[in-house]
Amino acid sequence: MAPPTRIDPFTIGNFSVSIDGVVSSAFSEVSGLEVSIDVIDYREGNSKVPTDIRLPGLAHVSNIVLKRGLTSDLSLWQWFAAVMSGVVERRNMIITLLDQADKPVLVWRVRNAWPCKWVGPALNAASSEVAIETLEITHEGLELVSAG
Repeated sequence: MAPPTRIDPFTIGNFSVSIDGVVSSAFSEVSGLEVSIDVIDYREGNSKVPTDIRLPGLAHVSNIVLKRGLTSDLSLWQWFAAVMSGVVERRNMIITLLDQADKPVLVWRVRNAWPCKWVGPALNAASSEVAIETLEITHEGLELVSAG
């Protein structure tokens, strides 16, 4: 009998983010890739079973948070500023996890995304850390597919 094939987990440090209509940027962090489903408890009126039947309800997606070093590229700020002025530009996003050879292994497709929060860097004259901007993105759907 052949030994089982070993499947190693992917590391989290090599990824790319692509947003329709926004200049390609290098992000240092992506979080919020979450989906949850409400649970609905149900029991028929004449049921003799001591526990409820559990049914799936609405699915909810979390906001996605992107972080990157602040540069002279204002494309994320301009996208957010458009929303502040009442123009919601929904865009699709692709978040790709890469292996150690920079080949795509998993892809998250984000549908109808738009920025709902922008956070600038905390400035400190005693520090030499990179200035980070944070953009929180709300969206209408998340899909995970294999890139292979």
